[in-house]
Amino acid sequence: MARTTDGDGTPVPQRLLAAATRLFADHGYDRTSVQEIVEAAGVTKGALYHYFGSKDDLLHEVYARMLRVQQERLDAIADADAPVERRVRDAAADVVVTTIDNLDDASIFFRSMHHLGPEKNKQVRAERRRYHERFRALIEEGQESGVFSTATPADLVVDYHFGSVHHLSTWYSPEGPLTPQQVADHLADLLLRALRP
Repeated sequence: MARTTDGDGTPVPQRLLAAATRLFADHGYDRTSVQEIVEAAGVTKGALYHYFGSKDDLLHEVYARMLRVQQERLDAIADADAPVERRVRDAAADVVVTTIDNLDDASIFFRSMHHLGPEKNKQVRAERRRYHERFRALIEEGQESGVFSTATPADLVVDYHFGSVHHLSTWYSPEGPLTPQQVADHLADLLLRALRP
């Protein structure tokens, strides 16, 4: 099957995801129809169902693609040959920047995760848990080596940082006074200050 339906060169799955993301962000998942998505993407329903079995599959992929990017970046940061404090700071800043870079995806996910079917919901929770566990392992590495305080359990430290990340979609605006990197630097510095012995 051809990867595109017109001459713009964008693969059909990406066009469908872009259209779904825009519509879910603007109108909400539950108020967006399959017909609206295919019209916005300029494809047929048959094309949508060829690549995505359902609207639920599109919702899952909106979040999964962001989480895949974040997991790959976290794995690279965690595996780097750098002091643990540097790796934690880089990881803490990176998740902020990648969330802001994908703010529509993040806001859709937190508003609409409850619409996912049980199996997809379970998959997303497992993917998020894997990310959080890798991040927590970095905190624990710093605590075990004496670089970070052990006064606060690593799980709570992770929840503290990700609580801030999860709320970005409720307040961050590209027109605001801070760039994504500035927000990331501030939040990463707050985390490190909380971890220092």
